Amino acid sequence: MIKLHDLKKTYFLTKDNSVNALKNINLEIKEGEFVAIIGKSGSGKSTLLNVISCMDSKYTGSYKLDDKEISKKSKRELAKIRNTNFGFIFQSFNLLNKLTAYENIELPLVYKKVRKKNRRAIIESIAEDLDIKDRLKHKPIELSGGEQQRVAIARALVTNPKVILADEPTGALDQKTGKQILNILKSLNKKGQTIIMVTHDLELAKNAKRIVTISDGKIISDEKVKTK
Repeated sequence: MIKLHDLKKTYFLTKDNSVNALKNINLEIKEGEFVAIIGKSGSGKSTLLNVISCMDSKYTGSYKLDDKEISKKSKRELAKIRNTNFGFIFQSFNLLNKLTAYENIELPLVYKKVRKKNRRAIIESIAEDLDIKDRLKHKPIELSGGEQQRVAIARALVTNPKVILADEPTGALDQKTGKQILNILKSLNKKGQTIIMVTHDLELAKNAKRIVTISDGKIISDEKVKTK
Protein backbone atom coordinates (compact mmCIF):
# COMPACT_ATOMS: atom_id res chain seq x y z
CA MET A 1 0.00 0.00 0.00
CA ILE A 2 2.69 2.50 1.08
CA LYS A 3 6.15 2.38 -0.47
CA LEU A 4 8.91 4.87 0.29
CA HIS A 5 12.16 4.52 -1.64
CA ASP A 6 15.37 6.46 -0.99
CA LEU A 7 13.33 9.26 0.56
CA LYS A 8 15.17 12.27 1.93
CA LYS A 9 13.92 15.40 3.66
CA THR A 10 16.09 18.46 4.31
CA TYR A 11 15.17 21.59 6.24
CA PHE A 12 17.04 24.67 5.02
CA LEU A 13 17.44 26.94 8.04
CA THR A 14 19.54 29.52 6.20
CA LYS A 15 21.34 29.64 2.87
CA ASP A 16 24.35 27.85 4.32
CA ASN A 17 22.72 25.89 7.13
CA SER A 18 20.52 22.84 6.69
CA VAL A 19 19.29 19.82 8.66
CA ASN A 20 18.79 16.38 7.13
CA ALA A 21 15.59 15.26 8.85
CA LEU A 22 15.14 12.04 6.83
CA LYS A 23 17.99 10.11 5.24
CA ASN A 24 17.50 7.43 2.60
CA ILE A 25 14.24 6.10 4.02
CA ASN A 26 13.10 2.80 2.52
CA LEU A 27 9.84 1.56 3.98
CA GLU A 28 6.91 -0.56 2.85
CA ILE A 29 3.63 -0.86 4.74
CA LYS A 30 1.04 -3.33 3.54
CA GLU A 31 -2.73 -3.16 3.82
CA GLY A 32 -4.01 -4.43 7.18
CA GLU A 33 -0.77 -3.89 9.10
CA PHE A 34 -0.48 -2.21 12.51
CA VAL A 35 2.89 -0.47 12.47
CA ALA A 36 4.45 1.58 15.25
CA ILE A 37 7.10 4.13 14.28
CA ILE A 38 9.19 4.78 17.36
CA GLY A 39 11.96 7.26 18.10
CA LYS A 40 13.12 9.94 20.48
CA SER A 41 12.20 13.60 20.08
CA GLY A 42 13.98 14.95 17.00
CA SER A 43 14.54 11.50 15.51
CA GLY A 44 12.47 12.26 12.40
CA LYS A 45 9.39 10.17 13.22
CA SER A 46 6.95 13.09 13.04
CA THR A 47 8.52 14.30 9.80
CA LEU A 48 8.09 10.80 8.39
CA LEU A 49 4.43 10.81 9.43
CA ASN A 50 3.93 14.18 7.73
CA VAL A 51 5.32 12.77 4.48
CA ILE A 52 3.20 9.62 4.66
CA SER A 53 0.08 11.70 5.34
CA CYS A 54 0.77 13.98 2.35
CA MET A 55 1.10 16.98 4.66
CA ASP A 56 4.69 17.52 3.53
CA SER A 57 5.59 17.25 -0.14
CA LYS A 58 9.03 18.89 -0.08
CA TYR A 59 11.31 15.87 -0.19
CA THR A 60 13.31 13.84 -2.69
CA GLY A 61 12.88 10.19 -3.53
CA SER A 62 9.81 8.12 -4.30
CA TYR A 63 6.53 7.79 -2.41
CA LYS A 64 3.95 5.42 -3.85
CA LEU A 65 0.46 4.93 -2.47
CA ASP A 66 -1.38 1.96 -3.97
CA ASP A 67 1.37 1.78 -6.62
CA LYS A 68 0.71 5.37 -7.71
CA GLU A 69 3.57 7.86 -7.50
CA ILE A 70 2.44 10.87 -5.51
CA SER A 71 5.70 12.72 -4.86
CA LYS A 72 5.05 15.14 -7.73
CA LYS A 73 1.37 15.83 -7.06
CA SER A 74 0.08 19.37 -6.68
CA LYS A 75 -1.15 20.71 -3.33
CA ARG A 76 -4.76 20.32 -4.46
CA GLU A 77 -4.15 16.74 -5.55
CA LEU A 78 -2.39 15.96 -2.25
CA ALA A 79 -5.29 17.40 -0.27
CA LYS A 80 -7.70 15.12 -2.13
CA ILE A 81 -5.45 12.09 -1.57
CA ARG A 82 -5.13 12.98 2.13
CA ASN A 83 -8.87 13.41 2.65
CA THR A 84 -9.69 10.21 0.78
CA ASN A 85 -7.08 7.86 2.21
CA PHE A 86 -6.19 8.95 5.74
CA GLY A 87 -7.88 9.38 9.10
CA PHE A 88 -6.01 11.26 11.82
CA ILE A 89 -5.84 10.75 15.61
CA PHE A 90 -3.80 13.24 17.64
CA GLN A 91 -2.42 13.31 21.17
CA SER A 92 -4.30 16.53 21.96
CA PHE A 93 -7.54 15.29 20.29
CA ASN A 94 -7.79 18.45 18.09
CA LEU A 95 -11.53 18.84 18.68
CA LEU A 96 -13.30 22.14 18.11
CA ASN A 97 -14.56 23.32 21.49
CA LYS A 98 -17.50 25.30 20.11
CA LEU A 99 -18.93 22.21 18.39
CA THR A 100 -20.65 19.21 19.92
CA ALA A 101 -19.13 15.74 19.68
CA TYR A 102 -21.57 14.99 16.87
CA GLU A 103 -20.56 18.11 14.94
CA ASN A 104 -16.85 17.35 15.39
CA ILE A 105 -17.32 13.85 14.02
CA GLU A 106 -19.47 15.22 11.21
CA LEU A 107 -16.88 17.66 9.82
CA PRO A 108 -15.04 15.28 7.44
CA LEU A 109 -18.39 14.18 5.99
CA VAL A 110 -19.43 17.80 5.46
CA TYR A 111 -16.18 18.43 3.57
CA LYS A 112 -16.89 15.37 1.42
CA LYS A 113 -20.42 16.68 0.78
CA VAL A 114 -22.14 13.58 2.15
CA ARG A 115 -25.91 14.10 2.45
CA LYS A 116 -27.12 15.09 5.92
CA LYS A 117 -29.40 12.05 6.23
CA ASN A 118 -26.53 9.71 5.39
CA ARG A 119 -24.18 11.54 7.73
CA ARG A 120 -26.39 10.83 10.73
CA ALA A 121 -26.58 7.11 10.01
CA ILE A 122 -22.79 6.84 9.65
CA ILE A 123 -22.06 8.86 12.80
CA GLU A 124 -24.54 7.07 15.02
CA SER A 125 -23.30 3.65 13.92
CA ILE A 126 -19.65 4.47 14.66
CA ALA A 127 -20.54 6.27 17.91
CA GLU A 128 -22.40 3.19 19.09
CA ASP A 129 -19.40 0.98 18.30
CA LEU A 130 -17.17 3.33 20.32
CA ASP A 131 -19.68 3.60 23.20
CA ILE A 132 -20.17 7.37 22.90
CA LYS A 133 -23.63 7.50 21.32
CA ASP A 134 -25.08 9.07 24.49
CA ARG A 135 -22.36 11.77 24.47
CA LEU A 136 -22.91 13.15 20.98
CA LYS A 137 -24.75 16.27 22.12
CA HIS A 138 -21.98 17.25 24.54
CA LYS A 139 -19.14 19.64 23.80
CA PRO A 140 -15.51 18.55 24.34
CA ILE A 141 -15.19 20.42 27.64
CA GLU A 142 -18.01 18.25 29.00
CA LEU A 143 -16.24 15.01 28.08
CA SER A 144 -13.47 13.05 29.78
CA GLY A 145 -10.12 12.64 28.04
CA GLY A 146 -11.00 9.10 27.01
CA GLU A 147 -14.35 10.23 25.61
CA GLN A 148 -12.66 13.04 23.68
CA GLN A 149 -10.22 10.57 22.13
CA ARG A 150 -13.10 8.26 21.20
CA VAL A 151 -14.74 11.21 19.46
CA ALA A 152 -11.45 11.85 17.64
CA ILE A 153 -11.30 8.19 16.60
CA ALA A 154 -14.89 8.37 15.35
CA ARG A 155 -14.02 11.48 13.35
CA ALA A 156 -11.09 9.60 11.81
CA LEU A 157 -13.28 6.65 10.87
CA VAL A 158 -16.35 8.31 9.36
CA THR A 159 -14.87 8.62 5.87
CA ASN A 160 -13.82 4.95 5.87
CA PRO A 161 -10.12 5.77 5.32
CA LYS A 162 -7.59 3.25 4.09
CA VAL A 163 -5.11 4.21 6.80
CA ILE A 164 -5.46 5.53 10.36
CA LEU A 165 -2.51 7.71 11.40
CA ALA A 166 -2.21 7.96 15.18
CA ASP A 167 0.28 10.46 16.63
CA GLU A 168 0.91 9.60 20.33
CA PRO A 169 -2.79 8.67 20.68
CA THR A 170 -2.59 7.93 24.42
CA GLY A 171 -0.12 10.67 25.38
CA ALA A 172 -2.71 12.88 27.11
CA LEU A 173 -4.50 10.03 28.88
CA ASP A 174 -4.04 8.14 32.13
CA GLN A 175 -2.79 4.56 31.94
CA LYS A 176 -6.19 2.89 32.27
CA THR A 177 -7.86 5.09 29.65
CA GLY A 178 -4.85 4.82 27.36
CA LYS A 179 -5.16 1.03 27.47
CA GLN A 180 -8.82 1.30 26.48
CA ILE A 181 -7.91 3.45 23.47
CA LEU A 182 -5.19 0.97 22.45
CA ASN A 183 -7.71 -1.85 22.67
CA ILE A 184 -9.96 0.07 20.29
CA LEU A 185 -7.09 0.49 17.81
CA LYS A 186 -6.21 -3.21 18.04
CA SER A 187 -9.85 -4.14 17.52
CA LEU A 188 -10.00 -1.94 14.42
CA ASN A 189 -6.85 -3.58 13.11
CA LYS A 190 -8.33 -7.06 13.63
CA LYS A 191 -11.17 -5.96 11.36
CA GLY A 192 -8.66 -5.10 8.64
CA GLN A 193 -7.93 -1.43 9.33
CA THR A 194 -4.38 -0.33 8.50
CA ILE A 195 -2.89 1.65 11.38
CA ILE A 196 0.36 3.62 11.61
CA MET A 197 1.12 4.85 15.12
CA VAL A 198 3.93 7.25 16.02
CA THR A 199 5.29 7.12 19.56
CA HIS A 200 8.40 7.54 21.70
CA ASP A 201 7.21 4.82 24.13
CA LEU A 202 8.49 1.29 23.52
CA GLU A 203 5.82 -0.31 25.73
CA LEU A 204 3.14 1.46 23.70
CA ALA A 205 4.79 0.40 20.45
CA LYS A 206 4.67 -3.25 21.52
CA ASN A 207 0.89 -3.14 21.06
CA ALA A 208 1.48 -2.95 17.31
CA LYS A 209 2.38 -5.94 15.13
CA ARG A 210 5.53 -4.34 13.77
CA ILE A 211 7.96 -1.76 15.17
CA VAL A 212 9.99 0.55 12.93
CA THR A 213 12.68 2.40 14.91
CA ILE A 214 14.02 5.69 13.59
CA SER A 215 17.05 7.60 14.87
CA ASP A 216 18.75 10.68 13.46
CA GLY A 217 16.56 10.50 10.38
CA LYS A 218 17.39 6.88 9.58
CA ILE A 219 15.49 3.63 10.03
CA ILE A 220 17.75 1.56 12.27
CA SER A 221 15.47 -1.44 12.77
CA ASP A 222 12.25 -2.91 11.43
CA GLU A 223 10.96 -5.88 13.41
CA LYS A 224 7.78 -7.85 13.89
CA VAL A 225 6.39 -7.89 17.43
CA LYS A 226 6.54 -11.30 19.04
CA THR A 227 3.09 -12.46 20.06
CA LYS A 228 2.73 -13.32 23.73
